[in-house]
Amino acid sequence: MKRVYDGKKIITGLVLFLAAFTSPFWYNTVFGTFDYVPELKVEKNGKECVKRTSYMKTNHMVLLRFWRDEVVRSGKRIYKKEDGTEIEMSLSGTCLKCHKNKEEFCDRCHGYLGKAPRCWSCHNVPREAKK
Repeated sequence: MKRVYDGKKIITGLVLFLAAFTSPFWYNTVFGTFDYVPELKVEKNGKECVKRTSYMKTNHMVLLRFWRDEVVRSGKRIYKKEDGTEIEMSLSGTCLKCHKNKEEFCDRCHGYLGKAPRCWSCHNVPREAKK
């Protein structure tokens, strides 16, 4: 009786496939880039951010979309922070006062995550980033 399959070749192929498939994870673990997070530079103007840093790192796009909808659809331009302070809902007028350097702040994080923000399709790129 003739064998239709060759177990050694199949097992060898599976092992090579798994090694190749998991190689990015092993590479990052061995060379220490697994927990890399880009360093973001913020210019402090003595003001606090709109919300906590932990919230802004993960949900700033939700807040910006909310602001966009409120301003464009409802005509509301004032946002009340958690502490009761009122600020203008404006990417250019509020956020970019501290986050002026697009390359060192926005681009570093979005590039690291492979995301392309659509902010700059409507808003002007900060002057510092054009230099």
